Amino acid sequence: MGHGDGRGRIVSDAGAEDTGTRILHVDMDAFYAAVEVLDDPTLRGLPLIIGAPDGRSVVSSASYEARRYGVRAAMPVSQALRLCPSARIVPPHFARYQEVSRQVMAIFESFTPLVEPLSVDEAFLDVQGVRRLWGSPARIAELIRERVRDEVGITCSVGVAATKHVAKMASTIAKPDGMLIVAGDDTLDFLAPRPVRAMWGVGPKAAEALEARGIRTVQDVRDAPTEMIDRAVGAALGARLRQLARGEDPRAVDTERVEKSIGHEETFDTDILDRPFLRAELLRLADRVAVRLRRAGWEASTVAIKIRFDDFRTVNRSHTLTEPTAVGQRIGEAAQTLFEQIDRRDPVRLVGVRAENLRPAGGAGMALWDDDEDWRKVEGAVDEAMARFGSTTISRARHIGRGEGRGAAQHPKAHGVD
Repeated sequence: MGHGDGRGRIVSDAGAEDTGTRILHVDMDAFYAAVEVLDDPTLRGLPLIIGAPDGRSVVSSASYEARRYGVRAAMPVSQALRLCPSARIVPPHFARYQEVSRQVMAIFESFTPLVEPLSVDEAFLDVQGVRRLWGSPARIAELIRERVRDEVGITCSVGVAATKHVAKMASTIAKPDGMLIVAGDDTLDFLAPRPVRAMWGVGPKAAEALEARGIRTVQDVRDAPTEMIDRAVGAALGARLRQLARGEDPRAVDTERVEKSIGHEETFDTDILDRPFLRAELLRLADRVAVRLRRAGWEASTVAIKIRFDDFRTVNRSHTLTEPTAVGQRIGEAAQTLFEQIDRRDPVRLVGVRAENLRPAGGAGMALWDDDEDWRKVEGAVDEAMARFGSTTISRARHIGRGEGRGAAQHPKAHGVD
């Protein structure tokens, strides 16, 4: 596998065999940094950190030049600057990234209607049905890379394979600006030496649990006793990993894919010990999340929070609701309950609230009674007032005089539902 900085990059030779393939995974290279260079060519070749220009913020993205110093996304900017003192810090421009993303997705959709966006900078494409029009999967991948480069001005990497899992692994190995083809008959040989950490769905904790038992590669997953894997990661994930290790992935490209979450988070200028204040901030963020849900016509089945302490240790907690909701009060109460379940009482530098497992509003039907009816009316009136007078003209009384998190540096996180 590559290291996220281009080392270990593997690409296919021209004319490589693509028999048995149909899925492309297209991933923009260091997307945020690439867009900044596109808009300001003087940044080309420099180590770039995309993030707020203060030491308390975190890295949103980094150019490959900065990654080679060990800079990574979600790393504190202060730590990134210690690793790469010569880095140039560039504030993020999320609206611009969305604009460029729409250009890229339009190119994908000009080749096939079967496009499944995963985020602003990556997508799966099923090209089986358009081969007569455009050529083989490998040829289509080359055409996409050419058009993204020529029409948008940035580069992308493409994995070509029989399944989504292998295509995603291949695009990662090919980065930056490369293409890796894994023919259908080569799937098992391709997977065998790959580290378990490279498997889609294996997070750091699962990887550590597997590695502690000597399961380090995909081949090891195939060879290990079922009971050993299940003890490490649980029966459900264990069964999934064994299936993927055999090259089996029945998931189709889903053009109706619902975005995973809508969330907001904030980093405080000074670490906060005041727990009533933190509870109020969670409710304020929940209100913002709920407004976005209602505007997009979604309800959330799960509420999650993120708490980052002054030592940068981050705790995530989630709770599945009995009924999906887009009511800020309900989301806020769930977030506050999750917060109270965290034992640590250390100073907090970041809080976040996220709505997950989204579904169309009203999809659950009407219950015999509605516990949220009063709050629904209140928040509906708030939505109307905000639409008429602006989002800054109305707030809960408890938030008046607090400002936006005591001078918090805002870092809204909204995943695709805009």
